[in-house]
Amino acid sequence: MEKTIEDPPTSAVLLDHCHFSQVIFNSVEKFYIPGGDVTCRYTFTQNFIPRQKDWIGIFRVGWKTVREYYTFMWVTLPVDLNNKSAKQQEVQFKAYYLPKDDEYYQFCYVDQDGVVRGASIPFQFRPENEEDILVVTTQGEVEEIERHNKELCKENQELKDSCVSLQKQNSDMQAELQKKQEELETLQSINKKLELKVKEQKDYWETELLQLKEQNQKMSSENEKMGIRVDQLQAQLSTQEKEMEKLVQGDQDKTEQLEHLKKENGHLFLSLTEQRKDQKKLEQTVEEMKQNETTAMKKQQELMEPRNKKAALTVEEQLAREVERLKAKVEAGKACFLEKYKECQRLHKQIRQLRAAALEVKQDQKSQQEPMGMGSKEPAVSTVTG
Repeated sequence: MEKTIEDPPTSAVLLDHCHFSQVIFNSVEKFYIPGGDVTCRYTFTQNFIPRQKDWIGIFRVGWKTVREYYTFMWVTLPVDLNNKSAKQQEVQFKAYYLPKDDEYYQFCYVDQDGVVRGASIPFQFRPENEEDILVVTTQGEVEEIERHNKELCKENQELKDSCVSLQKQNSDMQAELQKKQEELETLQSINKKLELKVKEQKDYWETELLQLKEQNQKMSSENEKMGIRVDQLQAQLSTQEKEMEKLVQGDQDKTEQLEHLKKENGHLFLSLTEQRKDQKKLEQTVEEMKQNETTAMKKQQELMEPRNKKAALTVEEQLAREVERLKAKVEAGKACFLEKYKECQRLHKQIRQLRAAALEVKQDQKSQQEPMGMGSKEPAVSTVTG
């Protein structure tokens, strides 16, 4: 067997494991004239995809493995398998590499894994008019020819049986291929639906993921703002606590001051009450002195009428002295009364100041308690009537 420079990929795959229906050979002649090039035409079926190391070999009929090829040619890959013209392919075998005997041969398509994907009908390499040549032979040659013809007939019958078996196998493979094709189409339809559903689910998940990312970013931003706000509120709360402590301390101081003012107010009220009592006594004394002065003046007028000058003079002097004494006593009472009156005025003024201070303390306490929602209670301040 002759071989090219690079051997094709082969394997020990047996005939029973080959697939002869995926590549179909077209226009195969019954015989080819020796000395000329041979063009092999073939067609890819719908689901077959050729590969780079696929090849077509010429095999003698009766081969058992793809290693028994006589010669081969590499397959040319089409540019576009979807194009209808790409399904129709051909290779040309040069005459130099073709067999020189008249045995039966066939084309076989072998993929790069060493598996046969298609086989042609048998053919021979002999002249077209070989049967019309008259040959004169001896009896021995005739017997030899007859023997050879018997062998050829036997081999031909075997080839026919093999061809019938191949055709049946091809028919079975075509039916199986049709079934597989229908299953494939069903699976492709299901696959398209699944792909569409997967795409829709993917789009939905991508949308959900985008929304979750946006929500996460928004929540992160809100958390940052809340953190800043919490820090501000904590700082504000700390400041308010300090201010509250100051207000509580101030309230305590105001309360103590108010208690002190209440005590002073009580003392002043008692002092004013005593002074009023003294004032009433003085007023009574002054009234009595006025009455005494009036009585003395009447007596003086009565005594002014002289009965005797000496007695009158003596009584007059006594009355004058008594009047002077009473006048001095009245003046002293008036001075004491005036002093007591000034003291009362001073006490009234001090009481008014105490009331104003107590009112100011009350207002301060109310303004301090209102922001915290606390009630206020007026301090008890005594009212002094002037």
